[in-house]
Amino acid sequence: MEPVSIGARLASSIVVPLVKRLFVVDGPGAGLVDRPVRVSSLVSFRGEKRTLSDADLHKIAEELVDRATQSTGMTERLPGFEQRAVVNAVAHSLGSLGHIDMDDVQVVRLGHLELSRNLRAANQAATRGLSSDAVLLHARVMDTACLHILHFFTTRSTFVPRTLAEQSRRIEELSSKIDVLLLRTPSPADGGFEQRYAGYISGKYGRLTIFGLDLSESSGTWSLDAAYLSLEATESSTGDLTSMLPAEQVLARHDRVLLRGVAGSGKTTLVQWLAVSAGPDGLDERLLYLHGLVPFVLPMRSLTRAGARLPGPDEFLSAVGCPIAHAQPTGWYDRVLTAGRGLLLVDGIDEMPEAEREEARTWLRDLVDAYPRNHWLVTSRPSAVREHWLAAERFRELDLAPMSRDDVASFIRRWHKAAGSADSYRKELLYAIRAKQELARLATNPLMCALICALHRDRRGYLPDGRKELYDAALSMLLSRRDRERGVYRTGDLRIGETHQVQLIQKLAYWLIRNGRSEMATTDVLGLLAQALTAMPRVAALGSVEQIYRHLLVRSGLLLEPVEGSMQFIHRTFQDYLGARAAVESLDFDFLGDNAHLDQWEDVLRMAVAHARPAERTRLLTGLIERGDACEDTRHRLHLLAAACLEDATELSPAARAEVQRRAATLIPPHSVAEARALADVGPVVLELLRGPAHLTPDEAYHTVLTAVRIGTDAAIPVLSRFRTVDDLRIRTELALAWSRFDTDRYAEEVIAHLGQDELYFAVSSGRELMALRRLGGRSLLKITAPLTVEEMKAHCVKERLTGLCVAVDPGWSWSWLAGFSRLTELTLETALPEIDVGSLRAVPSLRTLRLPEGARTVGADLLSPAVEIVRAGPAIP
Repeated sequence: MEPVSIGARLASSIVVPLVKRLFVVDGPGAGLVDRPVRVSSLVSFRGEKRTLSDADLHKIAEELVDRATQSTGMTERLPGFEQRAVVNAVAHSLGSLGHIDMDDVQVVRLGHLELSRNLRAANQAATRGLSSDAVLLHARVMDTACLHILHFFTTRSTFVPRTLAEQSRRIEELSSKIDVLLLRTPSPADGGFEQRYAGYISGKYGRLTIFGLDLSESSGTWSLDAAYLSLEATESSTGDLTSMLPAEQVLARHDRVLLRGVAGSGKTTLVQWLAVSAGPDGLDERLLYLHGLVPFVLPMRSLTRAGARLPGPDEFLSAVGCPIAHAQPTGWYDRVLTAGRGLLLVDGIDEMPEAEREEARTWLRDLVDAYPRNHWLVTSRPSAVREHWLAAERFRELDLAPMSRDDVASFIRRWHKAAGSADSYRKELLYAIRAKQELARLATNPLMCALICALHRDRRGYLPDGRKELYDAALSMLLSRRDRERGVYRTGDLRIGETHQVQLIQKLAYWLIRNGRSEMATTDVLGLLAQALTAMPRVAALGSVEQIYRHLLVRSGLLLEPVEGSMQFIHRTFQDYLGARAAVESLDFDFLGDNAHLDQWEDVLRMAVAHARPAERTRLLTGLIERGDACEDTRHRLHLLAAACLEDATELSPAARAEVQRRAATLIPPHSVAEARALADVGPVVLELLRGPAHLTPDEAYHTVLTAVRIGTDAAIPVLSRFRTVDDLRIRTELALAWSRFDTDRYAEEVIAHLGQDELYFAVSSGRELMALRRLGGRSLLKITAPLTVEEMKAHCVKERLTGLCVAVDPGWSWSWLAGFSRLTELTLETALPEIDVGSLRAVPSLRTLRLPEGARTVGADLLSPAVEIVRAGPAIP
């Protein structure tokens, strides 16, 4: 057994007996006192009942200090004379218990940290002249000893627990927490490296590169704590009902998660946030469940660079280019993972060639089998891996939800603040997003929102209409206008025109796509550029291949070097967009069609349709239809892909459009969550084809609603309103949860107002929604899915109606304000916090049922009325 595990398991069993020796042993029944007792009369080293000599007291202090130095790795850092001085200081501080002028109740009320400070303050001379490490060790030993002293007081008397029940339980919880945290404490041999590694993680992943920020005089990076926007993840539970939770909380609820999200949806940003939050300076107190875990960030595109094999745990750091990999202690990775302290963040399964993903699944299965006790997050684009791909390994599958209107507005405000933009641009863009449906439909993920923000400012309020036009404008802004307008160029600098830059960069993009890669070796880049420059003599004359590559890397804003000797695009979306352009210019339509069944080519096909001329579009889409007709295995995917391409086909022959729509109609209604997701990805054109609810089975109706909800534009409201009177709880739940994706007032009037209320919890994610519900007369059952203030709840909840409340976030409330809701009988808490204080619920006399998450610790439950039944929840309330 590893030393860290032994230390963690013996921590309380060692300290408690030592603390007990400091106090007298009462006779039978003596502990059942009914009044406070002075602490000075309880100690065993003074007075008539003295059983502990000064030497014994010194030995106890010596034992405590010895254990502390071993567990913290300070044995080698502190010279012997300082360790002996700390022992003397601890003995003097403990001896001050015999002179303290307080009783046991007062000491418990004081708290263990304040008691420690008082005892140390009485003996300041004992630590005078010692190093800061020695003073800190003295404080930590006394803090721990005082925690157990207070725990001793609460267990020896019936009076203290009865008068201080809640505080006593807190102390007991603190005692157990110390042992839990010790389980996540590195062994002395590893502590130094882990501290250094945590600093590396914080530096590498603590900032984001946000599109467009480097166009101003501000830095091109954004501090992660300012940039991170909490998005929602959806999870299907029993009976196909879905629930939502903050994406950063998925690993608090499940140890193993496969998270799907479209390109630019924030998967990698989430990985960075979790990695940094696991460090000692974690940014979010709601992520304390990550404290003490060691993050291993494993981007699949880096692990499989140049066809490399997937690494073993001992190679995790070196495989991702960590510069301190060589310094990890021998066997460190095994100690971390065996103890269950690993946070394994496997990012971008979709960025591997499809033929290699089964190998990746086997690699993951072997790792999980070898180290099952750790936290695992695997991310992918939706179509890259099939449903239940990791179900056998007990991974829960969740989806990143599109950004809500409030998320988009929050992102726009943060972006403009970070970029130092004029307030007028922010206000204009917020209005445009609300007023223009086409623009709102594009702004569904952080990448697209950043593109829109940057272009809106760069073009002084003018925005292109479609997705292709948006990317064209973004490329123009990056490739030429940025450097020209910022005055970067000087006389004699290498200058390459925008058209020539695009020609060169798109060849790199197409090479990556054709080879199923996301990274390219610098030697391959130089070889490809050299070949391309033979047909571009004017550009070739500007400098060497190396100089031209360096110019593209530094000035284009599209390329970066993740490690020395390797190149990749700043985002996969730009790679696909430029690669599609190269494919169209090369007339590789048959090659595109031959690869259309591979998920890595889906976005490439859609963008190729956007780049193509009308006759070429007809050829591409007709080819997709014919290939789908000829192959039953890929028919569904190819016909759906053809339908999705219609959104980008600005001009297409009516006959070709009709054929594509006729094939798509045969795929409607959807029969599963996967089919609903695939249909929604086609875009708003699908809304015209959705039928129901008449002549649909309950499952078909439910999945039809899922499709329309996922499309998410206000154009979907008329479709959803057709289902508003359906009694199926699954459908009513989805309609209620979807509110935040649409215009608040219109959706309330056309959908929410008509939903049957039996057993339905109405999801509320903003004060505006709560106000809208009040105008509708309120509702009996509410589910709070975003932080609201107590003032908003009290002002807009209809007290006479509320009987059940579900809170799916950490609101930071004391629950006493619910005392005014005289009909509230049921409260459900779905927060991912490891500890929940429910003591203030004693002020709610009407409460009869309290539902709590499985495994969450509670504080103050003993203060509740006996009439309250506490239920450990199973599936979340939809």
